[in-house]
Amino acid sequence: MNAASEHQAPTGLAATRNIGIMAHIDAGKTTTTERILFYAGISSRMGEVHDGASVMDWMEQEQERGITITAAATTFQWRGHTVNLIDTPGHVDFTVEVERCLRVLDGVVAVFCAVSGVEPQSETVWRQADQHGVPRVGFINKCDRVGADPDAVVSQIRDRLEANPILLQLPVQGDSDLAGIIDLVRMRARVHDDESLGVRFVDGDIPDDMRAAAEEARDAMLEALADLDEGILNKYLDQQAIEPEEIVAALRRATLEHKAVPVFVGAAFRNKGVQGLLDAVVDYLPSPLDIPPVTGERLGQAGVETRRADDSEPTAAIAFKLMSDPYAGQLTYLRVYSGTLRADDVVLNAGKGTRERIGRLLRMHANSREEIDAISAGGIGAAVGLETTRTGDTLCDPNAPLLLEAIAFPEPVIGVAIEPLTEDDQEHMVAGLSKLADEDPSFRVRTDADTGQTIISGMGELHLEILVDRLRREFGVNANVSTPTVAYRETVRAPADAEREFVRESGGRGQYGRVALRVEAGAPGSGVEIHDATNGAIPREWISAVNKGVMDAVGRGVVAGYPLVDVVVTLVGGAHHAVDSTEMAFNIAGSQALIEAARKADPVILEPVMDVEVVCPEETLGDVIGDLNARRARISGVEARGGAQVVAGQVPLSQMFGYVGDLRSRTQGRATFTMSFASYQEVPHGVRDQLLSRGPAH
Repeated sequence: MNAASEHQAPTGLAATRNIGIMAHIDAGKTTTTERILFYAGISSRMGEVHDGASVMDWMEQEQERGITITAAATTFQWRGHTVNLIDTPGHVDFTVEVERCLRVLDGVVAVFCAVSGVEPQSETVWRQADQHGVPRVGFINKCDRVGADPDAVVSQIRDRLEANPILLQLPVQGDSDLAGIIDLVRMRARVHDDESLGVRFVDGDIPDDMRAAAEEARDAMLEALADLDEGILNKYLDQQAIEPEEIVAALRRATLEHKAVPVFVGAAFRNKGVQGLLDAVVDYLPSPLDIPPVTGERLGQAGVETRRADDSEPTAAIAFKLMSDPYAGQLTYLRVYSGTLRADDVVLNAGKGTRERIGRLLRMHANSREEIDAISAGGIGAAVGLETTRTGDTLCDPNAPLLLEAIAFPEPVIGVAIEPLTEDDQEHMVAGLSKLADEDPSFRVRTDADTGQTIISGMGELHLEILVDRLRREFGVNANVSTPTVAYRETVRAPADAEREFVRESGGRGQYGRVALRVEAGAPGSGVEIHDATNGAIPREWISAVNKGVMDAVGRGVVAGYPLVDVVVTLVGGAHHAVDSTEMAFNIAGSQALIEAARKADPVILEPVMDVEVVCPEETLGDVIGDLNARRARISGVEARGGAQVVAGQVPLSQMFGYVGDLRSRTQGRATFTMSFASYQEVPHGVRDQLLSRGPAH
């Protein structure tokens, strides 16, 4: 029996699903995706992560390390539905991939390990999905493992993620494996056939020894659903029979309204539970018609405009990922929100004001591709031949310009200097870094003004390691790489004012500009805000020059040469000369005024502080905590989980270089840790003195 034959499917956009799969590293996310492709008929064999043969992890670096680095997209059919699926990375260094995918996805499958439960990166990606308002279903994987506890995972989803999980299945444990899965909606037990690799299965009666547990779990499911749906509530209180179709419909409504997260169980590596998860994608996650119309800024007009997921609407699409393909050239992944995008169309890049001609359009299957004529509203595909479009850009109908909200990306926190060995390497490195920076918005390249070194910055040591490896393999660059350095920042703690005048007289026309401004602390994470409150004291044509001067000074800092962040700069006054005022004069006056004000505003140095979680055996707990304390950690908690101890806290990034080797040696290789960016915090006086003794960062 095959699940695909059980249901009658809708058609059109209602039968489209744009979904992502997200999880903490090692929860089994890519293995689950491989099974999905196998059962949907996309791949004829199951690739395994551990042997480097998975379809979705196609990069050499992914296959060697057994982790997902770049988001990979594919399309398949299930129960008459077209499913566009993106497998996202689970490692914290690559959360930018998750961020840009969540921007364009309608629904998400969150995978959890039945033993480890909700882990740090599970929380990170869950919060990202919260920010984008993406409905989710949960899949508790690895239910065949010793120590598997789906009930505990459900509790963690409720407590740590502040969600409302509703468990719809129970695992049936065998002697040494997952014997079957009980469907609480239909009260049937499914047993997969191992010889067919789980393709065939039988739905039958619930085993007698599981009947009472299943009845209790079903009652808990209905009680949770009755709290969310009046129709279910009335039948539940009247003790009337509730049909499976009514439960599915009520759960779908609750999921789309972010009131519930349906949760399923299985063991992807053992080929069990994946078909039920695919049914859940169709039953509970939204189609493009279920999400609100996209909203954007009307170019050349005041106000905003909405576009429905309809082929008859003007075209509006967003580019969410760039990828270099050795055969097709640069691919631009697009989500089309309205209208239809066709090959050879001329579209407007709304943010840049340039026009682009769509070359070919492709439907992607990891790193293979299928040429198509068009991408309809609600669809995801890739375009070939776009020259100026970058991640986050809007492509739209030139006759109905619309600018969609851009994708926000985090600032890098770690950098290294990279020096090519030969002139040929230099040429290849410039081209390679440019392409990598286009592909990855969290990767930055700059040249140090004093040393002339090329500095590359990213989200972590692994992130930079992968980028350097790609430079070597894909672009043939041989280079020396320095040890990583921390991306320190500066900010101010108090308000301060300053006024500076730039005057230069010569035989002819002179230079004149005067700027008065105030600097004060901004909200954490706000960056730099500049407001004009001069009331015309500085003519509008010179305001941009002042702003540029301010931003130049912001980039240089005032304490140790690190960029200023989280500051609000208000231009409060100034003066100009009808003849002698110039752009350069106001640029210099703005820069000098900012430096003077910031120096008077109690400036401090900030360092990136990371959320760290270490999982270690009980007998090494004291040693682990002692080592973390020596690294200036603030321990926030210690708890038992799955037979191990979990230490959570915050540690400055500067203290975590080389930690993986130290931790292995202290615990005989039995401990693991995860690390993610938490916030920028003021450095202690001792660290400040050390940084100042090095001289300016530039």
